[in-house]
Amino acid sequence: MIVMKFGGTSVEDASAIRNLTEIVKKQVTRKPVIVVSACAGITNQLLQTATLASHGKKEEALNNVVAIESRHKKIVKDLVDGDTQKFLNRHFAQIAEELTALVNGVAVLGELTPRSLDTFAAYGELMSSFIIHHYLESQKIKSFWVDARSFMKTDEHFTKAAVQFDSTEQKLKEIVLPKVNNGYVVMTQGFIGSSSHGITTTIGRGGSDYSAAIIGALLDADDIQIWTDVDGILTSDPSVVKDAKKIKVMSFNEAAELAYFGARVLHPETILPAVRKNIPVHVLNSKNPTSTGTMIVAKPKIDKRCVVKSIAYKEGITLIGIVSTRMFLAHGFLENVFDVFHKYETVVHTVATSEVSVTVTVDNVKNLSNIVRELKHFSTVTVTDKKAIVCIVGDNLRNSPGLAVKMLSPITDVNINMISQGASEINFSFVIDEEHVDDVVMRLHKQLFANAGEFQEIFE
Repeated sequence: MIVMKFGGTSVEDASAIRNLTEIVKKQVTRKPVIVVSACAGITNQLLQTATLASHGKKEEALNNVVAIESRHKKIVKDLVDGDTQKFLNRHFAQIAEELTALVNGVAVLGELTPRSLDTFAAYGELMSSFIIHHYLESQKIKSFWVDARSFMKTDEHFTKAAVQFDSTEQKLKEIVLPKVNNGYVVMTQGFIGSSSHGITTTIGRGGSDYSAAIIGALLDADDIQIWTDVDGILTSDPSVVKDAKKIKVMSFNEAAELAYFGARVLHPETILPAVRKNIPVHVLNSKNPTSTGTMIVAKPKIDKRCVVKSIAYKEGITLIGIVSTRMFLAHGFLENVFDVFHKYETVVHTVATSEVSVTVTVDNVKNLSNIVRELKHFSTVTVTDKKAIVCIVGDNLRNSPGLAVKMLSPITDVNINMISQGASEINFSFVIDEEHVDDVVMRLHKQLFANAGEFQEIFE
C-alpha cells in the first residue's frame, strides 16, 4: 500500500485533476490511499469569508460563497457531464446553503471562534476530494470516498488540533484498510479531523502533508508520496537562487530541519510519523510526473565528502536580548526565561547564552508585549524586528573542520546578529537583517555548491 498526497496546485482545476488521475492510474496496483488538499486558494477564501461575516460584512461574505460554489461547479462542468454533473451541482448547491447558514450565524453573533473557523475551513478538502472521487469513477477507477473526520481523531484544540494516534489507528483499520484490501482506491482529505464528540477540527495549515504521513505510518505503507508543483526539495529557494539543484536523496533529519527553518515544500511535522516507521517519503511534481523527485529516508547511503544539502531561510524574525546582572552565576536564570515563553505558548527558534544573558529568536509576536513585560521583572530586554534566520543544513556539519569559515567567508561584509551551532549536527544557523536575505543566500549557494556536479548520485 502507498499513500499519495496531492496539494492545492495539484487539484486546482480540471486539467490538474485529469493529470492527477493519470498519475494514480499508473500506481493502482500499489493500492493507493489518496489524500488531497483543497483547490488552490480555497482555504484562504473560506477563512476570509468567516472573517468578513464576523466583521459585519455579510454581503461580501455571501459573495465569496457564491464564488466558491461557482468555481467548483466550473471544475465539475469541465470534467463530467450527464447525471454525474447534475448530482455534483446539487451537492455543491447544498454546501453553499450550509456555508450561507454559517455566514448568517457568525454575522448575527459578531464573533468568530476557533471552532467556527475549523468548520468553515474543512469544506475545502471535502469539496475537492468529492469531485476527484467521482471523476476517478467516471474513468473506470474503483474509488471509495471517505470523510477523514470518521477516522482522523483529535483533541479539541481548534485550528491546531493534536491527533489521537491510538483511536485514529483503530478507525483507519476499521474503515480504510478493508477498502484498500478489496481493491478500492481510497479518496480522503488532509488537514481535517474530528474530536471524540464528532466536532470538526483541523490540524493546522499545511496539515495535509501531516495527515498523509499519519495515514501512511498507521497503516504501515510502503511509501508516502507528497505531490507538489516542484520537482522535489532543492538546494535553495528557486525564487532566490535560479540555478538551485534538486536533491535526489536526503535524510529524515535534514528534511525536518529544512522544513522547520522555512523550506516551503514540506510541512514541518510531516516527517515525524514516517521516521517512526522508517517509511520512505518521496517529494514529487504532479506537473512533471516523469521527474524522480526527492527521496527522504532514515539513513541514506551517501558520499561522506558531501556535507551541505540545502540553504533555507525564515523571514519575519524578531530578536530578543535578555540581560540580567542580578542573576550572575545564579541557577534558574534560563528556567525563568523559558518559563515566560512557555506561559505564552511562543516557540523559540534559536538560542545563544552566556552567564548573564540570553538571546532568542521568535516569529510569533502575538504575545510579545506580555513576554517582554514579564521578562523585565528580572532582566533588561531589547527587541529588534525585521530579522531573518539563514539555515545551512547537511549531515555531520559539526565534524567537518573549517566548514564554518567556508560558510561565512562569502558574507564578511554582512552584520551577523547571532550564530547557532552545536545543538544539532546537521544545522548551522545565523541571524541577519531581513533586507540582506536574498543576497546572502545567493552568495552562500554559489560558494557551497560550486562542486555539486561531482555528486551526481545526490544532486541533479
